[in-house]
Amino acid sequence: MAGNKGKIHRPAFRFNDIADRVLEYDPGADIELLQRAYIFTAKVHEGQERLSGEPYLIHPLEVAGILVDLRLDIVTVTAGLLHDTIEDTLATTEEITRLFGEPVAFLVEGLTKIAKMEYTSARERQAENFRKMLIAMSEDIRILLIKLADRLHNLRTLQYMEEDKARRIAQETLDIYAPLAHRLGVYWMKQELEELAFRTLRPDAAKDLEERLQSSREERQAYIEEVIDILSGRLASSGLESEVTGRLKELSSIQAKMDSQGIDLDDIYDVIAFRIILGGAKDQVYTALGIIHSIWRPVPGRFKDYIALPKPNGYQSLHTTVIGPYGERMEVQIRSREMHRNAELGIAAHWKYKEGGDGDS
Repeated sequence: MAGNKGKIHRPAFRFNDIADRVLEYDPGADIELLQRAYIFTAKVHEGQERLSGEPYLIHPLEVAGILVDLRLDIVTVTAGLLHDTIEDTLATTEEITRLFGEPVAFLVEGLTKIAKMEYTSARERQAENFRKMLIAMSEDIRILLIKLADRLHNLRTLQYMEEDKARRIAQETLDIYAPLAHRLGVYWMKQELEELAFRTLRPDAAKDLEERLQSSREERQAYIEEVIDILSGRLASSGLESEVTGRLKELSSIQAKMDSQGIDLDDIYDVIAFRIILGGAKDQVYTALGIIHSIWRPVPGRFKDYIALPKPNGYQSLHTTVIGPYGERMEVQIRSREMHRNAELGIAAHWKYKEGGDGDS
């Protein structure tokens, strides 16, 4: 009985969490609009289930949650909740417009149009053409962000799908949606899409990599902590406020390097990436770079200044590779807090909203 009770109330708890998080970054948001959309979505999807056996309502809630991760406006989060209502229920565009307003209905209808498009080829040119068509059809960039959130949650639950269909969706993700996330500058989403697709398409390779990396986990963690201590200490003694982190690179990224260079895991010395986020002025990143290069020798030809020359999607950071404390190559990214926010949120970080929800970049 307790299990059933938890299952019944889980969507309500998830909705409350989403609403609270919206108010954290947008205190004036129309939460009543979101509440009405939640009640409507629960009603029209009533009785529908995901392949996992969960109520279908969980899916639009998770999509809305991902949009909140991107700190998007209330109109976009509301459209995320409603994104499947026209396609998968008896709801109509006219009904959505009447109940939730034209800005919300515009986004939901745009997603419905995209859902009718069919991608049939994995060839590179066809994939690029399909991405261009998606962008051209999306009169508002928020439509693409909702679509990416939808795809991400579907990939997170791919294990419940038949193998052939799961593999097709994973390949489509690599061809279309991961590059689209990259183009929009949402790097964490690109990385997660690639990682989930890799684990679906090459489960044996993923398992092998995971097991081999697990065997050296404690040693690797000690190494990360040592490097963080060195960097944090030197930056602090120079008067720089910083947050230093280190992480294992994604399995998909490691495997791609092994494949492209024809090498084994034992031959890759930069499976760990370090990141420095500075709390001060923008030009402090160059001061931090000088400090790093005074500690460890930089590898020639491996320095990238994406601050002086940002990537086309607006990404900014300094990237350098140095010879670390044990003679190994070590990648370091350096950025300001604002650059980090832009790198995490991508185009969503620059999207401003007029009263009433119309986009204005």
